[in-house]
Amino acid sequence: MVPPAAVDHGGRRRPFPYVRWTIIGLFVGAMILNYLARSVLGVAAPVILVEQGISSEQYSWVTSAFQLGVMFQPVVGYFLDGFGLRLGFTLCVAVWSLITIAHVMAQGWPSFAGLRLALGLAEGSAQPAGQKVIAEWFPARERGLAGGIYNIGASFGAVLAPPLIAWAVMTQSWRLAFVVTGGLGLVWCVFWLLWYRKPVDHPRLGAAERAHIEGGQEQRLSGAGKRQRIGALLRRRNLWGIALPRLLADPVWGMLSFWMPLYLARERGFDLTQIAIFAWLPFLAADLGCLFGPAVVAWLQRRGVDLIDARRWAFTLGAVMMMGMAFVGMATNPYVAIGLLCLGGFAHQTLSVTVITMASDLFHRDEVATVTGLAGLAANLGVLLFTLLLGRMVDQVGYEPFFIVLGVLDLVGAAILWTLVRKPA
Repeated sequence: MVPPAAVDHGGRRRPFPYVRWTIIGLFVGAMILNYLARSVLGVAAPVILVEQGISSEQYSWVTSAFQLGVMFQPVVGYFLDGFGLRLGFTLCVAVWSLITIAHVMAQGWPSFAGLRLALGLAEGSAQPAGQKVIAEWFPARERGLAGGIYNIGASFGAVLAPPLIAWAVMTQSWRLAFVVTGGLGLVWCVFWLLWYRKPVDHPRLGAAERAHIEGGQEQRLSGAGKRQRIGALLRRRNLWGIALPRLLADPVWGMLSFWMPLYLARERGFDLTQIAIFAWLPFLAADLGCLFGPAVVAWLQRRGVDLIDARRWAFTLGAVMMMGMAFVGMATNPYVAIGLLCLGGFAHQTLSVTVITMASDLFHRDEVATVTGLAGLAANLGVLLFTLLLGRMVDQVGYEPFFIVLGVLDLVGAAILWTLVRKPA
């Protein structure tokens, strides 16, 4: 039933102000739950590995199974481009929520690995869906800010994981955290179904906001009748220009999400309480990076730099800041190490949100989810290779060499971004 205040005297629904921002706000909730679901295992790892008798190498297989599942992002993105966001993304969120709850039944690393594989497949829908949302609902000059806002959800989900795990362990067990996270995801699906529509179909979108959105979108990216198959997209250099930097950048996020709690426990002597106090700080810094990257782009545009070059400069700035990660393992004071990890989280989201948003700058709207999925495949391949190597070698060589590698990879990514990406004609 429509509330009386929402209906005008002619029986029509009144426009709702700033519909596009309510939609991005709702999508932030999905991103929070997405990254909370994937982060809970990493925070609980010091407890789970002892309880289940899982070694470091076996844990790397578990986390790698998740990355393998997420690497199917191109398939999920193609599904979302064809099936739409309202029903298609609802299905994805419902599936990953049920899989999250199913973690309570896991026994031993093979069952964890199977669940993480399935979870990664469903959760791989988040970034393609997010880019499709901002491509459909936002003019070009607002896309960076909208992308930064929804990516805050990724960091905030990781922020919530440590205190949630600490509360769950003290209340019952780590399993309770998976039940709470999955249950919240199912509730979110109801709100998405009720509110989300395309701009052309949304009953509460006013004429002024519709004109604002359509007037600020590039006609060359309207995408009508131009959807291409994945094979054709793979032949376009702009795809590789944003995919390869993501391959090099995302191992940092894998380190923070899956390995940092173990690093703090084993190398810095932190207990679960200390992890709950400190492990969320790099993700809080990452939230600030989500806003800093778009702010740098906007500042450069006001000074005459075109959009694509402004995004490249923001990525390069993040890559320079990322060099601080190289010194994490060398820090003798654990709180200095935490500070450098915070710098890494800030730098990563500064550059990551920048390069992710470029999919909606360079490709047609009915290709954006597929392109984001292909770039996401590359990103998660980077995490997969990094975590397998770390899991195999960390007990022999320690963490320090891996932090050094993370400190320089994004500089290579910046060089690729400047070399391969071509501005639209």
